[in-house]
Amino acid sequence: MSTPVTTAELDTAGAALAAESARFAALGWMRGTSGNLSVTLRTDPLRLAVTTSGRDKGELTPQDVVVVDAAGAAVPDQPRPDQRPSAEAGLHARVAARSGAGAVVHVHITAPVLAAERWSGGIVLRDLEMLKGLGRGAHDDEVTVPVVPNGQDMAWLGDRFEEVFDPATPALVVAGHGVYVWGDDLAQARHRTECLEWLTSYALAADQPHHVNRRTA
Repeated sequence: MSTPVTTAELDTAGAALAAESARFAALGWMRGTSGNLSVTLRTDPLRLAVTTSGRDKGELTPQDVVVVDAAGAAVPDQPRPDQRPSAEAGLHARVAARSGAGAVVHVHITAPVLAAERWSGGIVLRDLEMLKGLGRGAHDDEVTVPVVPNGQDMAWLGDRFEEVFDPATPALVVAGHGVYVWGDDLAQARHRTECLEWLTSYALAADQPHHVNRRTA
């Protein structure tokens, strides 16, 4: 049996999540009360600190966070069991469990969603320096950012994630919705999210997935 998350632990996680939420809100990627962020607190059993539902993401405090389990449900043995997590916490938990991520970011960026509409089978990228920001090679490394259909059932959506999961590609686009990006910690997840925005913006501007090797084309 795991040790319950302490108030100090949750406050520390909450402060980090609030700061990152404010940053994303300033970029226009967490408009209104949309989006949610999480950090992994325990792995066995899985425990995540997730931003609470229904709050302006640019105005979160360290107390606007809740501990959830592997199903994305608030656990009773925590400092703030009455806080309500987003239903999307269930997908955060699936991503963290499958990828081993220390943090998961779910935001609503226009470029990846538009790219997913254009390339619903996956957004193919190649020979772009910014791919290094996703932990991939800048050259001779074809990267496919997976796309899954949207849905309100997080168990179903988690299954779709499992079907397309690639441990080498730390991102998922949910069609007509937004993105999930993960990393070892919040900073890495944010950096990867920023790189994904640039890459998909480039792909759209080029009017095709950038998979042609410029040196041989």
